[in-house]
Amino acid sequence: MARAEKVAAVAELTERFQTSAGAVLTEYRGLTVAQLGELRLALGDNATFAVVKNTLTKLAASEAGIADELSGLLSGPSAIAFVRGDVVVAAKGLRDFSRANPFLVIKGGVLEGKSMTPDEIGKLADLESRDVLLARLAGAMKASISGAAATMAALPVQMARLLAALQVKLEEAAPAQDTAPAVDAAPADAAASTEAAASTEAAPAEAAASTEAAPAEAAASTEAAPAEATASTEAAAPGGDAAAPGGDAGEG
Repeated sequence: MARAEKVAAVAELTERFQTSAGAVLTEYRGLTVAQLGELRLALGDNATFAVVKNTLTKLAASEAGIADELSGLLSGPSAIAFVRGDVVVAAKGLRDFSRANPFLVIKGGVLEGKSMTPDEIGKLADLESRDVLLARLAGAMKASISGAAATMAALPVQMARLLAALQVKLEEAAPAQDTAPAVDAAPADAAASTEAAASTEAAPAEAAASTEAAPAEAAASTEAAPAEATASTEAAAPGGDAAAPGGDAGEG
């Protein structure tokens, strides 16, 4: 290969490393051209599969800054799957094809600048694809929105029930509040009745006292009357005596 061709090949590989989400190195020894074509179809738009030279790949990896991650994998015939789409779908395609075609051996790779072992790539293939995860997320969001809508729709009904229950409680509490003052007022009424009874009992006593006092006053008045009459008679007698001498003098 001419130097210019090598420079162009290294530049192309470097650009693929830099623009791809990841790269999976495989050994393809024993695979036919037809089988390689089937693998490319299986990967679809998620990855491109290319047979590479190890010397050129090492230079490209060095320029892309991932030489340490790939240097130990570049031995024997190598082919690289450059992932541009869903990394999970690409990993699934490589794993499933390697199971059906044992000549395809996954050696490892690099994903977003981090090295990956064959086991880690297999675990990545076991994950759900981005489309499935997005569909699940959309379903969960739809269910959440539906649940929120149902909750909002149920709020007026729940508020109506709550208000009705509150009204019933208020109506039940009203008679109890009306009865309480009547019970409190009963002692006051009883006290008033007791005072009235006491007043009624006191009235005869006062009447009796008045009745008893009346004869005494009458007796005192009766006793005072003769004394006054006697005094009046005694006062009138000297006057009469004086008149008698006067009369005698007239006669002489």
